[in-house]
Order: sequence, then C-alpha cells, then structure tokens
Amino acid sequence: MDEKIKRSPWIIGLLILLPIWLIASGIGALWYYFHLEKKEALVEQQRFSQSVSVPMLTDDLRKIVEVIGERNGSSEISAVNLSRTASMIEGLLGPSNTGYAIKRAASPSQWPLFQVSILGKDPKAPAIWVLTSYDSPPGSRGAEANATGLAATLAAAQALANDKPAGAIHFLFLPHANDSDGPLLETAGKILELLKSAPPKALLYVEAMGAGETLWLSSRETTAEPLNWIAGLGEIHGAEDVCLAEDSDFTSLLAESGLPAVRVSTRRSMEPSENDNRLPFAPTVAASTGRLIELIRRCAAAPDKK
Repeated sequence: MDEKIKRSPWIIGLLILLPIWLIASGIGALWYYFHLEKKEALVEQQRFSQSVSVPMLTDDLRKIVEVIGERNGSSEISAVNLSRTASMIEGLLGPSNTGYAIKRAASPSQWPLFQVSILGKDPKAPAIWVLTSYDSPPGSRGAEANATGLAATLAAAQALANDKPAGAIHFLFLPHANDSDGPLLETAGKILELLKSAPPKALLYVEAMGAGETLWLSSRETTAEPLNWIAGLGEIHGAEDVCLAEDSDFTSLLAESGLPAVRVSTRRSMEPSENDNRLPFAPTVAASTGRLIELIRRCAAAPDKK
C-alpha cells in the first residue's frame, strides 16, 4: 500500500505530461510537414523540354481531332471525350512525361482547369499567363476551335519547360470556351480568382493556330504588353477582323471580366456555319507554335512597364 502511495505522484505526473507531449509533438510534426511542403513547392521538379516537332504535333492533332473528336458537355459521348482530352493533357505534361507538377483547379462543371508553371527568378515579378481551351463547339470536332490552340500550347509548354524566365510563366487549360451553352462566364470568374495569386504582366489566350504561320494578335486593351513584342512574328488585328465586330469570342468575354487578355491566333474566330472537322496541317501549326514560343519569351524577358 505504501509503495503504491509513493508511486502515485509519478503516475499522476506522467498522466499529465503524456497528453501535453503528444499534443506538442503533433503540432511540431504538422509544422514540419507544412514547412517542408512549402519549401518543396518552391523547388521545381526536374523537367524534360522538347523542341517543337512536326511528327509530335501530327500525332497530337490526330488524337484530338480524329481519335477523340467532339469535346464538350452537350452529350454523353462528347462529355467522355472531354474527359479523355483532360487525361491527355495530364499525360503529356505530367511527371511521367514532361515533368510538370500539374495543379487542378475546380471549374463550374466536373472538368477541371489544369495549371502548370515555370518559376521565375524573381518571385515578385509579374507573371506571364498562357491560356487555351480543350473543348470544342457542340456538333464539331473543333479543329481550329480549339485543337490547334491546344496542341500549340502543349508544345509551347514542353519547349519552355527548362527556361529560366525573370517572372513566372503559367499555362492554364480550360474546359469551357467554345460551347455557348456552357458555363463560360463562370469559367472566366474562376480564371480571375486564379490570377489574384499571380497578377499578369501578359495574358495570352491561344486558339485557331492552323490557318497560317503569321500570328494575329487582338485585344480590347490597346496598351497590352504582348502587342509591343509582335514585330517579325505577326500582326495586330482589330475586332472587325477577328470576330466580325460581334465580340463573341472568348477573349472578349475575358475582357468583359476585367482581364487584359490578348487573343493569339492565325485567323478570325470560327463561324458556326464553317466546317471545323478537317485535320489541320501540322507543319503550319508547328511554324505558328514557334512564333508563339518566341512571343512568350519576349514578354517574359521584357522590362516591366512603369
């Protein structure tokens, strides 16, 4: 009995200290985990850049236009195809291929927005954002709207994978831009939310890259940064050339949301009556993609406007 009485203070002390130790160690472990996670987020994974290749573009365009086909939420088949296109993006750019860490952002529907990023030397420098869509209009295989824009942006992300820009370059892939019955306004709202974390120095929306080698740049924002760096790569076009003054293109929708978007393409917007099912000519897309890559590099290297 005396022995039990003598030991009781130690037991009481142990019962008090043990929970305190468990709580403290748990807090310490959580702090270390999130501190390490934040530190690792600043260290980019090893990536493997690939030059723009006509055979690779040929394969990508064939898969998107002919193998996958129509991509949107208007029917069960086209919805499955949109999911297949999403998987293609992840496969081409992800850790097992190019090596990007892919971020998924929730969209207004079941299909996510995908983001891959190249960190800049200066974390405080304004970012370059390159956007494209991976859907198509209902009833269409969407060659120019937007298989060529998607293929060109994928190739640009692969070619720039090991660049060391002054500011970050973010590639953003959107599930909704070409279906007028889809959640376009909500998608633009999600883009606006994402850009709050990295305000854009330049915002390029890429589509219709198969009509020629020369880039067409258009924007409601006449002082937009990319317009200053188009020399030798293409031309600046007004709304009357790009969307027949109807302002029905997705870049105009982004502008209405307050974003300084610049449309990068090689032709005007597709009209509903146009046949957009033909497989694009890969060498032409390769040439326009090379100019897109140079435009992105020029924007990333240009001094900030004061």
